[in-house]
Amino acid sequence: MRVTTTRRSVLRFPVKRLVDVVGSGLLLILTAPVMALVYLLVRSTSRGPALHRQMRAGRHGKPFCMLKFRTMHVGAHRQRAALSDRNEADGHLFKVRNDPRITKAGRHLRRLSLDELPQLVNVLRGDMSLVGPRPLPCEESDYKGEARRRLLVPPGITGLWQVSGRSNLPWDDMVRLDLHYVDNHSVTMDLAILARTLPAVLSARGAH
Repeated sequence: MRVTTTRRSVLRFPVKRLVDVVGSGLLLILTAPVMALVYLLVRSTSRGPALHRQMRAGRHGKPFCMLKFRTMHVGAHRQRAALSDRNEADGHLFKVRNDPRITKAGRHLRRLSLDELPQLVNVLRGDMSLVGPRPLPCEESDYKGEARRRLLVPPGITGLWQVSGRSNLPWDDMVRLDLHYVDNHSVTMDLAILARTLPAVLSARGAH
């Protein structure tokens, strides 16, 4: 995707927020039956709550509680250290292919990104945007240099690197795409990314 640099406007964030409120509200209504089924699936196939809550870094580094459907067994965070030698990602990411902490139902939810549907509530609240850099855990958000500019815009459910390869991309490419978004984002660009999100999800490329 090529997007030319746009002139900054004081209306850019208010218009983006309006699109987020309207878009997330409509999507919450449309996906409510799906989320109800996912809720029941998670509760009936593994022990623990259906929703997983985690503190993430929002705009300007402000922490917020991000919601998602639980895809791992309870206590999975305590097993991360034991899997550190299997980490296939770099930078601030942690990805293990065939991660043993992920439940059977969770693998399918992640492949289709259904686990992220509760983040529409975060968008409606104003913690996140429909489009933007993915939020990382607060303890991993102390970026250095140019990477800190990722925090100048609200984090998003989807973004440039999600539609450009997801976890297949190295950390430096993810940061480069996120910074390109920070410098050039507009409503037109957001709509283009949203249009590419569903095909990217259905392809399951880089989803693990």
